[in-house]
Amino acid sequence: MIFAIEEINQNENLLPGITLGYQIHDDCSSSAIASKAALALINGEEELIEYPQCRGSTNVAAIVGCDISTSSIVAARTIGSFGIPLVSYFSTCSCLSDKQEYPTFFRTIPSDEYQSKILAELVRTFGWTWIGTIRSNTDYGNYGMQGFVEHVEKFGVCIAYSESFYRTDPAEKIRKVVQVIKQASTKVVVAFVDVGDMRILLNEIWRQNVTGIQWIGSEGWVTENLLPPEERAIYLAGTIGPATRRKEIADLRDYLHKVHPSNFPGSILVTEFWETLFTCSFTTDNMTSPGNSPAHVRQCTGKEQMEGIETAYLPAIMDGSSYHVYEAVYSIAQALHDLLTCVEGNGPFVNYTCANISNFEPWQLLHYLRMVNFTAKTGETVYFDENGDPVPRYEFVNLQTNLKGTVDIVNIGYYDGSAPPGRELTMNVGDIVWSTRENTIPRALCSEPCLPGTRKISRKGQPICCFDCAECADGEISNITDSTDCIKCPSEYWSNQPKTQCVLKKVEFLSSGEVLGFVLVTLAAVGVCFTLATAAIFYRYRETPMVKANNSELSFLLLFALMLCFICSLTFIGEPSGWSCMLRRTVFGVVFVLCISCILGKTILVVVAFKATLPNSSVMNWFGPAQQRLGVFILTFLQGVVCVVWLSVSPPYPLKNISYYRDIIILECDVGSLTAFYFVSAYIALLTIVCLVLAFLARKLPDSFNDAKYITFSMLIFCAVWITFIPVYVSSPGKYTVAVEVFAIWASSFGLLVCIFAPKCYIILLKPESNTKKHMMAKGTSL
Repeated sequence: MIFAIEEINQNENLLPGITLGYQIHDDCSSSAIASKAALALINGEEELIEYPQCRGSTNVAAIVGCDISTSSIVAARTIGSFGIPLVSYFSTCSCLSDKQEYPTFFRTIPSDEYQSKILAELVRTFGWTWIGTIRSNTDYGNYGMQGFVEHVEKFGVCIAYSESFYRTDPAEKIRKVVQVIKQASTKVVVAFVDVGDMRILLNEIWRQNVTGIQWIGSEGWVTENLLPPEERAIYLAGTIGPATRRKEIADLRDYLHKVHPSNFPGSILVTEFWETLFTCSFTTDNMTSPGNSPAHVRQCTGKEQMEGIETAYLPAIMDGSSYHVYEAVYSIAQALHDLLTCVEGNGPFVNYTCANISNFEPWQLLHYLRMVNFTAKTGETVYFDENGDPVPRYEFVNLQTNLKGTVDIVNIGYYDGSAPPGRELTMNVGDIVWSTRENTIPRALCSEPCLPGTRKISRKGQPICCFDCAECADGEISNITDSTDCIKCPSEYWSNQPKTQCVLKKVEFLSSGEVLGFVLVTLAAVGVCFTLATAAIFYRYRETPMVKANNSELSFLLLFALMLCFICSLTFIGEPSGWSCMLRRTVFGVVFVLCISCILGKTILVVVAFKATLPNSSVMNWFGPAQQRLGVFILTFLQGVVCVVWLSVSPPYPLKNISYYRDIIILECDVGSLTAFYFVSAYIALLTIVCLVLAFLARKLPDSFNDAKYITFSMLIFCAVWITFIPVYVSSPGKYTVAVEVFAIWASSFGLLVCIFAPKCYIILLKPESNTKKHMMAKGTSL
């Protein structure tokens, strides 16, 4: 600060004719002392040491300080009502940006609001979700950590533990904090701690030998020498954190080399500087170690040489805090210069007046300080925003062990708040050396990530970062890591085995290409062949009594109907379509009615033929061939009319059944109108029952060849097949439902064919002697 003031006083272009003076107070990192020092400066009670030639009021124009945020808060509150500007070079608490409470506070170091945001961004960048936090129990630590937690929780990061302490806490409290760090499941610790508190914490960590911690530090301590070099390499290597931007201050090294007690006689500051630099003392009273034990501190002679001495006071590039002091002094000087160069009539005050540099009010300087905007010698633009904060700029440093076994501070990136959005942060992750001494980023997770195909299940009473992984249910998927929910697949899709993709469901229908379908098609073809063979036999022997006695016209019509029954079963095989669905039900209904009508006609014919043999019977006149054809036509026509109406109003249609199987789509035919379907089915059942009853009643007629008993057998088989079909049909899954229906059609058709025509073919082919009119007219034994 003294260097900056002297540099300004020698600058003819800045505050020409004006000499800056100063008073220096040590707040000893104490809020009480800081408040007392601020009041002393306001009241002008201190003697002007460095520049006794200064005249006029002893009230200060502005104050540079303090370093600790808590001290700055106290000082800012103390002087705020007087309008005296306070420019801090090291107080970073975000609370100080509140202009309602701290209207005169400015700073040249960025607010912790930015640092908290950057640290949260680091945690997200490295994929850490389970971290510990340590903070100083001060305004700096509490406000800084509060901002960090607010930002980091937005990224889904959980805090495993959060401990706070202060340097004056009992030793037991410090030991407890270290025990928590030692026993925690995470080794990544974010420490928002000032340098004094961190030194105490690290001493306890050294005593308990806690190693392997990946420290993420705040700028308050990350670049400080808190442990001896060897211990620093063991306990702090791998530490990452932001540091204030370091800038070279021109001529500072040469200035420090000229500092000598003889050039500043009586200066307490120079004396302390010299004693600290060379570890000596000008008086025997100071020749004791900090622990009050005899110290190896030699007597200062004043002949010590600075050349070759490298300490915290003599780097070519000063640390950030030194540069911020430099900026703070220049900001005040620039504000004073703007006040000095004000032109009357163009001033910022009442009636466009200007302030008098010899007698101005602090609030007038405050106005100019808010408007400061200049380019420093380093090339950076210096100004304050509406909260009194500068442009946030940080360097990111990594503590890396060198070949000597000590630690180097390596720059791994930077943050520039003036850069375009999205480009403020630059980080060379590949240059980082971690606490694990490996090239891979340490893991900080409460639970391992849930892989695709699973979802997270929160553990009761634990943070959201602690969870279990559960496999998605069938029909659901998750295709990202750490999915909180599984996605239900669309109705026609199903989850694959890993539950990571929705795939089309397997489509199922009774196909002729599979074994079951092929067997049914073959059986239908066999049925058609048998029917044609029977028809050929009947046609070949159409003039024989056996064929004539059984009404050859109805027999051929029945054989035709049975052939159609076998053929219509084929419409149930294959992928359902609009046409096949309509043909299945309607053709089946009409053909079976035709078939039953023919059998019914034959049954009635048997009964009528018996009645005709009775004396004076003329019943055959009412049931001749024309009446038989008409009867069959009418019965079949009624079913055909119903089917036409069915197709016109609500025909059967193909349907994708996704409710029976979860992972299979069953292609089937919906009946459309249930009323039409039930009517068609009931009509077939009615004709079947009538035919069965008539045949059963006529089974004992005393004919040698009574056709009624064979019709009775066929109807019993027909009814048995379809009665059995109902429960089997209802309980059969998928394509087997259709297979059961095809089998029922095939079985009932074969039953009719065999029961009615097999005995006749047997007599025609193997018993030709029975195929005579005499034999057919003979009375036989009934069943």
